[in-house]
Amino acid sequence: MLELAILGFLYDAPLHGYVLRKHIAALTGHVRPVAESTLYPAIKRLEKAGLLERATEPGSVAAPRHVLTLTEEGRRELRHRLAEPAQRDITDENRWFTVLAFLRHLDDPAGQATVLRRRLAFLEEPASFFYEGDRPLSAEELDDPFRTGLLTIARATSRAELTWLRDTIASLDDTPR
Repeated sequence: MLELAILGFLYDAPLHGYVLRKHIAALTGHVRPVAESTLYPAIKRLEKAGLLERATEPGSVAAPRHVLTLTEEGRRELRHRLAEPAQRDITDENRWFTVLAFLRHLDDPAGQATVLRRRLAFLEEPASFFYEGDRPLSAEELDDPFRTGLLTIARATSRAELTWLRDTIASLDDTPR
């Protein structure tokens, strides 16, 4: 997820590491804060793989700053990861939001729709946070008001997402090729 976010934000524009970290924190920070000890090793891995380049610019007040730029190989890698996201990028809501944040960079409407269909199929499967054996429990079956609240909120969120997915897929399917 972190590497995808780095590639996605750098696809938009070259960024200083500090600004990149702020952008990633805005996207995922409330759920998965990004520590420097996590971000900078990921940047180094991507740089070593030839997916991004680092250039040094003089600082306006302090020390020189490093500007990160996506290479053409990095742009291809981002589009590949968007076209073929891992299954957990589809099923994990926070990872899904990262895919969704950059899916516009996949220039093919049919490819975008394919990714959205995978998420749609996942959401259409019966599921719950709580089970009786293998059977998912609904909010109406629980006596615990907090678990009922959790399932009620999740159901409303899923309904909204399902509506958006269906509408967006239909729109993408109608896009001239």
